[in-house]
Amino acid sequence: MKSWLALIGRDLRLAWRQRGDLFMAVSFFLLVAALFPFALGPEPNLLLRIGPGVVWVAALLALLLSLERLFALEQEDGSLDLLLLSPLPAEAIVLAKAASHWLTTGLPLVLAAPIVALIYNLPFDGYGVLLLSLLLGTASLSLFGATGAALCLGARRGGVLLPLLVLPLAVPVLIFGTAAVDAMLAGLAARPHLLLLSALLLLALPIAAFAGAAGLRQAAE
Repeated sequence: MKSWLALIGRDLRLAWRQRGDLFMAVSFFLLVAALFPFALGPEPNLLLRIGPGVVWVAALLALLLSLERLFALEQEDGSLDLLLLSPLPAEAIVLAKAASHWLTTGLPLVLAAPIVALIYNLPFDGYGVLLLSLLLGTASLSLFGATGAALCLGARRGGVLLPLLVLPLAVPVLIFGTAAVDAMLAGLAARPHLLLLSALLLLALPIAAFAGAAGLRQAAE
């Protein structure tokens, strides 16, 4: 556990040294979300209806920005081989990288989501459902993204293959995340959709661990 936390701490320190990248994802998220009112007009009911879907699509696109670099730096400087030779299992390495990605990208997006909610006129009492769904969903997206980044590591045109691998896995997260907020807006219970998001997160953990570890071992050979 100490080695696992040390790897996360290392990634967080490296991310802080390049903190411009942290603001890039949040800025991209806010800019994409802000473009839709300009294209569709400022009609409040229309914005409220499309708001949940826009938030989730913008969050997914912002998360995809930094996935290609998730393992690339370690492969370039040779530290990936040292990590695989360390006592830390490859499965734990993938989960640590996914946790680092969520802390540096997913969590800032969650914190920025209330600004987008204001743009789309979402009621204040629905912020809790929006934030909880994003907490669960962005964690799953980081895990799926780490899986795709590990599988595409060393592949030709990996930057093109990565979205093709991650987007199909992200579709259920987008559906249930948007449905949770829509249910709240319609006066229905959002709990079933949040439970499904929790189930997807539990499913993403073993997928990321084992599939991602296989990708790292293949890239190291």
